[in-house]
Parts: sequence; structure tokens; C-alpha cells
Amino acid sequence: MLIPVLHFDGDCEDAIALYEKAFSTKAEHYDYGDDGKVRHAEIVIHGQTIYLNDAKCFIRNTFGVGYTTHLALTFNSSNELLACYAALKQDDTDSSPFVETRYSKLVGNFVDKVGILWGFMVVG
Repeated sequence: MLIPVLHFDGDCEDAIALYEKAFSTKAEHYDYGDDGKVRHAEIVIHGQTIYLNDAKCFIRNTFGVGYTTHLALTFNSSNELLACYAALKQDDTDSSPFVETRYSKLVGNFVDKVGILWGFMVVG
């Protein structure tokens, strides 16, 4: 499943409250980092799942640009995720950006060969 991701800079909960009211919906699957900021949340707007987080600063520090959105792609297995990553990754990428979290067996972000920021995640 291809999912848009919205990155905020510490005000993700405010954005969630705004979207819940505006679109008569409810966010779910919250995960918070040790700093108390939203690490992962999901909301459905007009039938489309959207991920939200407070990772704008992390994205800026990691990738050198202030991405406010990226595309997330979910996979059923780690092998499927890693095969797709191998096809898209930049040639000079030596290490895997993926880690295990409370909400995914394998999750991480990377910029592909043509400059698109992706988030890959194993679900289930």
C-alpha cells in the first residue's frame, strides 16, 4: 500500500486535532518517542490512510533538506522490502537504514537514485 506521510516539527498533535475536526475522523496507532513527540500516528481522510509524525527535524538533519512529506510503502515481509530497497537505493549506500520498532518488524527512510524520499515498512 502506498501511503503519504506528513512530517511536523513538534506540532503533530495539533495537526491531528485539526484534521480530526475538519474531516470528522479519528487518528489511531500512536507511538511516541522518548522525547514525547509523535513518532507515528495514522489517520484516514476520505478513505486514504495518512501517516503523521514529528520527524521534520530528523528528516532535515538526516537528509539535509526539510521534507514535509514523503511516500511510505508497506510490505508483507522483510525480504520483499529489502529487495525493493536494493533496486532503488543510491549506488553508494553501504548500510541499511532499517530498524525494528514497536510498530513494525522493519522500518526506515531513504532517498532513492532520483531524489525521492521513501519510507518502507513491514506490516503485520
